[in-house]
Amino acid sequence: MAVKTEKLLYDAIIIGGGPSGLTLSCLLGQQGLRVICLDQADPKKSSENDLRTTAISYGSRKILDQAGIWPLITEACPIDDIRILDGRSPLLLNFLSEEAGGKSFGWIVENMHLRAALTARLKALKTTEIQAPIRATDFRVEDDYAACILEDGSEIKARLLIGADGRGSFMRRWMGVDTRAWSYRQQAIVCTVAHEHPHNQAAIEHFWPSGPFAILPMSDDADGQHRSSVVFTEHGSSSRSLRARSLMALSDEAFEAALAERFPENYGDIKLISKRAAYPLGLIHAAHYTAPRMALIADAAHGIHPIAGQGLNLGFRDIAALSTLIEQALEAGEDIGGLDILQRYERARRIDNMSMIAFTDGLNRLFGNNIPPVRFLRRAGLRAVAHFPPARRFFMKRAMGDI
Repeated sequence: MAVKTEKLLYDAIIIGGGPSGLTLSCLLGQQGLRVICLDQADPKKSSENDLRTTAISYGSRKILDQAGIWPLITEACPIDDIRILDGRSPLLLNFLSEEAGGKSFGWIVENMHLRAALTARLKALKTTEIQAPIRATDFRVEDDYAACILEDGSEIKARLLIGADGRGSFMRRWMGVDTRAWSYRQQAIVCTVAHEHPHNQAAIEHFWPSGPFAILPMSDDADGQHRSSVVFTEHGSSSRSLRARSLMALSDEAFEAALAERFPENYGDIKLISKRAAYPLGLIHAAHYTAPRMALIADAAHGIHPIAGQGLNLGFRDIAALSTLIEQALEAGEDIGGLDILQRYERARRIDNMSMIAFTDGLNRLFGNNIPPVRFLRRAGLRAVAHFPPARRFFMKRAMGDI
């Protein structure tokens, strides 16, 4: 049946105004599609309260460039050195950007700067808009369009509905999609610290039995103060330990002392310069990503452990695949909400997503196991990677988002 475009104000409705939803809005807007992005969070409050940083891989930067967003990001610190350590072992796995042809492995961007760039780009496009805070309460799917019903009872119609509304996705639940999910019984405590000496664009992932401790390089502040973002993973809901809760309860001075125990000496004195926030860690994967006139992307389709910093980058690969298929459909005169297009999207993404889920879940379980034989084999594996060029290239490509 032909699409009744005269009745539709929009080509696509995106539910969720996080980085994934906004980036896809920009990519589709560049194709001339009429796009509205709906977010239930107040953008000002959510940006102010978000202490997190995002690791943008080399591959994700290309997507942000394509969407016209990257030039608008005012602060981004390159990652030119990746260091991986295992517990108290002196063994170090080190990757330098020179091995990748001088390309940075990625960039660390504060979430508030990323959101500011996304919002500015969205506003500059003539056919895109965002409404927030506003909440979708129901959906309706017909042969030639889908409708989103808002909390005030009004209705918006489009050829395609896209769920970018996170791990607790309302749209995914409405679709009746089953999920495979579990908790890691860990919490990630995030904060920003200032340190005496520069980080030299090094990102450090130090694996401990309780979880990874990551130090991510940030741009110096306006006063020239050297800064890094910290992701301190600890047990959060296990009978073995409630250390995450204990760490959150510490005074700033005591927490700084706990950080200093895990920071390399070459960083010098450490000072906490932000609030602390704790986030529970878990895995979730949707049994399928699509339904008639509906598609799930990013965390609405899959949420992974933050180990290796690949969560958002995996979602960006969803975005790239879906926007490319929509562009091809437009060129061929096809319906962008047609089930054939959406099923092609799911086929294009499922294997890559399952591969990254297995990779991150396996890493967390491997490094969280401190049984001596496992520890011995793990460190032997790190030595092998350090001295085997094909393995080094594999891990560098993973870090850069090239595969």
